[in-house]
Amino acid sequence: MDEKLIQRLESAVARLEALSTGFRAGGAPESGEDAVSDPSILGFDDLMGQYFARVYSAAEKIGGQVLTVTKILKEAFSVQRELLVKIKQTQKPDLAGLAEFLKPLNEVIMKANALTEGRRSDFFNHLKAAADSLSALAWIAFTGKDCGMSMPIAHVEESWQMAEFYNNKVLVEYRNKDPDHVEWAKAMKELYLPGLRDYVKSFYPLGPVWSVRGENAAAAVAAPPPPKTSAPRTPAAPPPPPASLFSSEPSQASSSKPKQGMAAVFQEINSGKPVTSGLKKVTDDMKTKNRADRVGVVGSSEKGGRTASPSFSKAGPPKLELQMGRKWVVENQVGRKNLVIDDCDAKQSVYIFGCKDSVLQIQGKVNNITVDKCTKMGVVFTDVVAAFEIVNSNGVEVQCQGSAPTISVDNTGGCVLYLSKDSLGTSITTAKSSEINVLVPGSDGDWVEHALPQQFVHSFKDGRFETTPVSHSGG
Repeated sequence: MDEKLIQRLESAVARLEALSTGFRAGGAPESGEDAVSDPSILGFDDLMGQYFARVYSAAEKIGGQVLTVTKILKEAFSVQRELLVKIKQTQKPDLAGLAEFLKPLNEVIMKANALTEGRRSDFFNHLKAAADSLSALAWIAFTGKDCGMSMPIAHVEESWQMAEFYNNKVLVEYRNKDPDHVEWAKAMKELYLPGLRDYVKSFYPLGPVWSVRGENAAAAVAAPPPPKTSAPRTPAAPPPPPASLFSSEPSQASSSKPKQGMAAVFQEINSGKPVTSGLKKVTDDMKTKNRADRVGVVGSSEKGGRTASPSFSKAGPPKLELQMGRKWVVENQVGRKNLVIDDCDAKQSVYIFGCKDSVLQIQGKVNNITVDKCTKMGVVFTDVVAAFEIVNSNGVEVQCQGSAPTISVDNTGGCVLYLSKDSLGTSITTAKSSEINVLVPGSDGDWVEHALPQQFVHSFKDGRFETTPVSHSGG
């Protein structure tokens, strides 16, 4: 108890020193040396030494792509440190100036996201966990309650939730195979929770504190960081919108953003414009049924030449929208890993239909969630008032971070459920389903896997049937 009290007092003193050293006589900004020795910057160095050192040490033992993405992770944290130093010497910029100021951090985040694109590697879960976690560093872009972001502490926690989905996959895959990978995944989580979260809580709970009489943001970006020297930047194209800091895709699907990508295409089609004016008219002699050189058999070369569109399903256009203010509809999403519903309440339900190879994160409490006819679908949710239902699906992974009274699985093949400590009292109902595994947190922090039975023995005793599950060795 005494040690915790001392830590709290030291943290309070550090915050008071950070506020008192923010200005000099006449309100002048801090010099480069003063900014580097500021308690908040020293606290960031402690964060790197205490938490990131573990991540990097484990990555060096693993090597390969894991070490590569960890080096990018280190670069991103180093860039954030430089930006924190510059903030103490810079006036608060406008929106366009903020985007330009944060451009170095955004470039590193995009570099990490690039590693997750293309052909999937054996370490995809490592790469995805690291890349998604970097969005937590965007807390530095918080400018006030009306900026559209969560408070800095909440932003760090929410950003880690998406990365944790892939980080947990690393823990499950390597828990009995390679302790270095397990150590890397555990250290990754501790880097953000409690590491970065507690750092932001101690020094920047209300966001970064800009200088009143410092230089403007454009000059700060062009100038080199205090301890280093570098060549001046060349003029660049207009800065991207700040949203690029939070997304690995140009147009991340979110409930709070306007329609983009394929959704905008379908909106244009429905606008009534002459979109078919460039199409050729098909005459009778051109139709397949009237051509003698065609047969009703599709060759193997034709089959191989067709590829599925990554943005929409044959069943219809993708949807992520709130209908009648009561029901969130997520339909026909294919290959979308960053779907987010972040504006929901306990009276609303979520219906997920026809999605494939996608991940949906539901931030907040909802009444009911249903997954219907989905394949390789991942769902991360916080709390459910009534039930979480999975029907007619294959390869579904669900992570409950809060509580859910009931989870039902019907006519589904391949289902993995991750339960938090608060959801261990969940009632799980299964019917006509196979390969259902439930992972619960163990006493040592590792996930403990339990396979639910799918075979039963029915015995007639004393005038009634008794049903018992079939036990398997090693289950």
